[in-house]
Amino acid sequence: MQLIACRAGCGACCIAPSISSPIPGMPHGKPAGMRCVQLSTDNRCMLFGNPERPAVCASLQPTVEMCGATNEEAFIILTILERMTSPE
Repeated sequence: MQLIACRAGCGACCIAPSISSPIPGMPHGKPAGMRCVQLSTDNRCMLFGNPERPAVCASLQPTVEMCGATNEEAFIILTILERMTSPE
């Protein structure tokens, strides 16, 4: 996998996937497709670098395979990955 720089203002990884661990302001995590309450209006993580940030979020690394070439591609790819890995 080829790591890339996170695109400013994307936010796809904070919207498309579900997060089962608690997030400050979302004690039960968040369902897929729901905007994280910790995502700012300019689509930046307000917990970035803080210990309160869920481990799953901190472990995400932007790659071409996950993020595509545009913010829209990232959202589509992550939505497909979420559906493929969903237990339902």
